[in-house]
Amino acid sequence: MKVDLRTPRLTAAFSAEPGEVVAVVGPNGAGKSTLLRAVAGLEEARGSVLVGNRDLLGLAPHQRRVGWVPQERMLFEHLSALDNAAYGLRSQGAARGPARRDARLWLEQLGVGAMADRRPAGLSGGEAARVALARALAPAPDVVLLDEPLASLDSSTRDDVRRVLRGVLAGGRAAVLVVTHDPVDVVALADRLLVLENGLVVQTGTPQEVAHAPRTAWVAGLLGQNAWRGTTDADGLSVQGGGHISAAEPLPPGRSALALAEPSTITLHRVRPEGSARTVIAGEVAEVRALGGRARVVVRGQPEVTAEVTLASATELRLAEGGTVFASIKATEVRLVDV
Repeated sequence: MKVDLRTPRLTAAFSAEPGEVVAVVGPNGAGKSTLLRAVAGLEEARGSVLVGNRDLLGLAPHQRRVGWVPQERMLFEHLSALDNAAYGLRSQGAARGPARRDARLWLEQLGVGAMADRRPAGLSGGEAARVALARALAPAPDVVLLDEPLASLDSSTRDDVRRVLRGVLAGGRAAVLVVTHDPVDVVALADRLLVLENGLVVQTGTPQEVAHAPRTAWVAGLLGQNAWRGTTDADGLSVQGGGHISAAEPLPPGRSALALAEPSTITLHRVRPEGSARTVIAGEVAEVRALGGRARVVVRGQPEVTAEVTLASATELRLAEGGTVFASIKATEVRLVDV
């Protein structure tokens, strides 16, 4: 699939190979849902969306061979799960019997075959998500569009549906675009990222490539890194909005850049630490959140910094929201990236 789209809110050019899963990420209002709706034919657009020799923009939505799962699922309340799953096949002209047979196979593959006779009101969120996915995949589309497919699910259900989704999409022939805000979706599902900001594509690449050299602070944060934007100087980076980050390998002065540091490399102290080969940021604890056996701590200073420490360290430091701490960052743990 080769995409060259222009709408009043979006300009995007990229490609996706058959069987490739592209995670579409970006802040709210970046144009992610607009992109999917334009490909589906639900948003007016100029340009082209080529799948083989077919330009989808010249076709009505039902002619595009696109599987679409919106955030709201949009299952038909008066139809059973089976007839919902068969709807795409029926809309393409398949007879009722064969359509229901194929739809039942998809429901079984997605683990909800036993729910075939239930209507949407009798389905859990995870079950409804699987039925919507079956409806999208049953007609063997050329393109699959998933808009926040796991966002409304609780954590345990999300993990289960993600596992099923990964298995279904692996090795498929459709190009898949999945909008998500969840970094776990990025790691678990995506072959490639498409990063949108302000209606423009600002970066594309594998998750590893983007994590190694994020082009914006937003995408660095999505992938779990501290990222400070500013201007390089002889010692590191002068941060926009105040503060300075030292780096062991500075860039030439005067460049626009990001300074990146993993939260796990940042240490927290109750008193200002000694030493000159690091950045020390004084601030107030804004948030403490447990992540497995560790605690993620947001320190509101100049600049704001996120650290990740063991729960034992958090207890020893008596970390609590509103308390004052010092965050130290070794210059060797800071990486500067041109933007």
